[in-house]
Amino acid sequence: MKNVTFIIAAGLLLFSCGSDNQKSVDELISESNLTELRSKRKQLSEEQQLYNQKIERLDSVIRSLEGNKNLPLVSVVEANAQQFNHYLALQGDVKTKQNVLIYPEMQGTLEKVYVEKGQKVRKGQVLATINDGGMFSQLEQLKTQAALAKTTYERQQRLWDQKIGSEIQYLQAKTNYQASKNTVEQMESQLSKYSITAPFSGIIDDVIREQGTVVSPGPGSEVFRIVNLSEMYIDVEVPEAYLGSVVKGKEAKVYFPILGDSITTYIRQTGNYINPSNRSYTVEIPVPNKNGDIKPNLTARVLINDYTNENAILIPASIISENAAGEQYAFVAEDLNDLNEAVAKRKIITTGKTQNGMVEVISGMAHGDHIIEEGARSVKDGQKVKIIN
Repeated sequence: MKNVTFIIAAGLLLFSCGSDNQKSVDELISESNLTELRSKRKQLSEEQQLYNQKIERLDSVIRSLEGNKNLPLVSVVEANAQQFNHYLALQGDVKTKQNVLIYPEMQGTLEKVYVEKGQKVRKGQVLATINDGGMFSQLEQLKTQAALAKTTYERQQRLWDQKIGSEIQYLQAKTNYQASKNTVEQMESQLSKYSITAPFSGIIDDVIREQGTVVSPGPGSEVFRIVNLSEMYIDVEVPEAYLGSVVKGKEAKVYFPILGDSITTYIRQTGNYINPSNRSYTVEIPVPNKNGDIKPNLTARVLINDYTNENAILIPASIISENAAGEQYAFVAEDLNDLNEAVAKRKIITTGKTQNGMVEVISGMAHGDHIIEEGARSVKDGQKVKIIN
């Protein structure tokens, strides 16, 4: 390489200075002889062409010796069989089956409210009481009468067992006791309706009526709203095309944009009815809510696992091309040598599902293939390439 450089430099020096027995360019210019100037220019042009030819020959030899063939530069990625999970993206709202308004069963003044908004309550806990109008005092009198009737009945029973007294006295005492007992039970049942209790464990979401308000059964007299945030779920509408793949027990990833949080859960139930208006069926997905941050009607994005391949070959969608026949193809690097040179081979492929920019290759590629990634759009079938990674 040093010898070549010396030859070029010597030629350029000779080209610029000329031979000793010839006038220099500066001398000819100073004499301003047009004939000699033209002759000198012709001579220099011929010498320049001769040197250009020699330089081209030298460049050709240099490229051949150095192996510089200007090969296209590409990067490759090795195809590895891996598990591929495809997810169906849907949207839904959080719901709870235990979100109810509590109404009074009896008319009267709201005498006492025992809970406040945001308070946790258990099932059966008394939330408020309504003035019973003296019914409690009546119940106490009935209990006293029932106790007397019970005592009379028990005495008559002992006498009757000893064959003392008449049967009619025994039966009358038994009937009176049973009637008194039934009356007390009916009164207790009636009186219990003056207490408003929690139908299930949850949180008091709202206290609608203040203490001292006159309430009555029916719409417009709601006293409390109670919700259970631990029994949340999401209903999503799934197209009927996924009827065989989106089933009970399938994994579901739920993301809440407002909270910036996500959870992993599983399908609890699938509907048995296809909605004719949109050709879909309902899927119920439970939503664990340990921290209580998830609220009813919160918007959620749902990803349901509808397909899994344990040994899938995945390639970037950006490197897949299509020929005139509508076939999809990608390039692989074969015959790799020690100089990281290889041959680009076009592979006709069959593709499957797509997820996050990666495409599943069902046929046409195998585990271990070196797939051309960067530069895939610029190579041709059978072309030699240089691998840069």
